[in-house]
Amino acid sequence: MSQDETTATSQDIGDVVPDSVIPHGTLPPLRWRDLPEPVSLLKMIGPGIMLAGLALGSGEFIFWPYITYKSQFIFFWACLLGVTTQYFLNMEITRWTLATGESAITGFCRMSRHWAWVFLILNIVPWIIPAWSKGAAQIICWMISGAQGGANEYVTEIAIAGMFLCGIILTAGPVIYETVERIQMVLVGAIMILVVVFAVAVVRSDALVAMASGTLSFRIPNNDDLDVVFLLGALAFAGAGGTLNLGQSNYIKDKGYGMGKYIGRITSPITGQEESISEVGYHFPDTPENRSRWKTWWRRAGTEHFISFYLTCLVSLVLLTLISYSIFYDADGALRPEASQYGKKMDFIWGEAVELGNMATFGSWTLGMFLVMGIAILLTTEFGVLDGASRISTDLVKVNWLQNRPRWTESRLYYVFLWGTILLGTGVLLLDKVGVEVGALTLFKFTAAMNGAVMFLYSMTLLYLNCRSLPKYLRMSWWRMLIMIWSVLFFGFFALRVGWHIGRPLLVTVPALRRFIEQIESWL
Repeated sequence: MSQDETTATSQDIGDVVPDSVIPHGTLPPLRWRDLPEPVSLLKMIGPGIMLAGLALGSGEFIFWPYITYKSQFIFFWACLLGVTTQYFLNMEITRWTLATGESAITGFCRMSRHWAWVFLILNIVPWIIPAWSKGAAQIICWMISGAQGGANEYVTEIAIAGMFLCGIILTAGPVIYETVERIQMVLVGAIMILVVVFAVAVVRSDALVAMASGTLSFRIPNNDDLDVVFLLGALAFAGAGGTLNLGQSNYIKDKGYGMGKYIGRITSPITGQEESISEVGYHFPDTPENRSRWKTWWRRAGTEHFISFYLTCLVSLVLLTLISYSIFYDADGALRPEASQYGKKMDFIWGEAVELGNMATFGSWTLGMFLVMGIAILLTTEFGVLDGASRISTDLVKVNWLQNRPRWTESRLYYVFLWGTILLGTGVLLLDKVGVEVGALTLFKFTAAMNGAVMFLYSMTLLYLNCRSLPKYLRMSWWRMLIMIWSVLFFGFFALRVGWHIGRPLLVTVPALRRFIEQIESWL
């Protein structure tokens, strides 16, 4: 044991954790408290399912089936890398919270308070875009009219109603985490059953061969409909994506993982009983008992996340892309003639439903069930986005600016951000009414791409936090450190490509810069 760690064990429970163990920066220091006894793996199930529910509504249901429709499986290797990278990224987010009870973002703010406003902006801007609510409304309009493109005049009103429904449900639940967990578990379970049923009905053996072959191609699609902005978004949404991955901290705090047991939960100001919430966390002394408990907590948290998040995302990604391929492509790998009519915007979802109803061995009822499943997936995601983004903003504002304002409790702040996000999202949707028509797929594309760039940023920040701010015996192993470096490079490569894609047309308007850029490109 190091001298610092020996000093740590000599402190009385409740004393301040010194900077030599965990630097507190500009925030109040942590305090000592023993690590709670681990609970069973069964009692830990929940946080991973909630993140998987967020992943289902964009990457799994929208992005990757669409990429498969446009370019078969030639980019699926990046999908597998993306979701695997997110598993390890989420576990490093978990590490800080298990050890301190704080969110990872609070850990970032201990390094520098400037991270507070940076991540507050990065958390608010991408998630005020109500892509999921608008996508669900589009599908509802198809069901109302029974035709592709029908009843579109009601999309905005239905989308706004969907957002308000999500807000009312979140407001009515006494303990927010328990409300979200119950809903997500039921819906994710039902959705997974339907996906398996549809896959059994239509997936062919040649689709499996095409997937294996395409995954090993390691190519990037060269398709006008799949620009670098769309591809970055797809990588971000191969899991939960963006700051919502950081929401893993908040979920495991409310579930009572590790030191999170000592942090209170957000409750409804209308139907719930206010719980005492600590704005800053605790840390445990380095004793044999605490080390043993830590190893058990860490192992079980990794198992829960592997089963609930990683396997759920992986299975749904594989099955939904196989369904898309089997619907739109013949056994010889050629795009079916009738499939070309579904190539615009969200219409490929309608195409999947129609062709599934024509092909499925279970009958034409599958068309309606597929669309119902799509509505459930998208509204489940909108529900989770509103909750997750509101939690993260609440955490940032309370810890960094309102610690000494007891009137502004976490619960009150949560509902300010929740309904503020809903109202801002309503404003985005109402743009359609003033002639600025933005399709659901375009909304998905830009919110996802912004979140991909955010993941590049916090991969670097998290790598530094867990390597420098935790005691040595709690830090990541060398191979996990390599994976985190890979996360930085992986998301960084595509984020920089998007930056170049967007910035180059602006830069070349300056004659001196244009000549410089052309010279660099000629060398490359």
